[in-house]
Amino acid sequence: MTTQQTGSPAPAAPRPSGGPGAPRPASGGRPPYRGGGGQGGFQRRRGRPRYYARRKICTFCVDKVKHIDYKDIGRMRRFISDRYKMESRRKTGVCSKHQRALSRAIKRARIIALIPFSPDHKMPGGGYAA
Repeated sequence: MTTQQTGSPAPAAPRPSGGPGAPRPASGGRPPYRGGGGQGGFQRRRGRPRYYARRKICTFCVDKVKHIDYKDIGRMRRFISDRYKMESRRKTGVCSKHQRALSRAIKRARIIALIPFSPDHKMPGGGYAA
């Protein structure tokens, strides 16, 4: 007696390697991280930390300045780089409220030529850019 199965699917053939459901090969790709030694590849430093970022305090808040005057060039000089660019809040430590007022004052002082726009500008009489 021959048993003939009608309607049942044929046994599935093995998928070729590289198909969408095939397991990935072990070789290739990025090698595992082996730096630093220790457990899990990470090593903690002992002793004092290398760098401790001290929190900066807004000088305008400390001095209780209500209005930043654009004519006060001596105060604004600390917040401008040697290339006459405005320094960032992160570098100077000024709070956001005073940084906005400071940038407005620096821009006003530039427009009326109390502060040069760039180090290339020559000031008559040896002003700020000298």
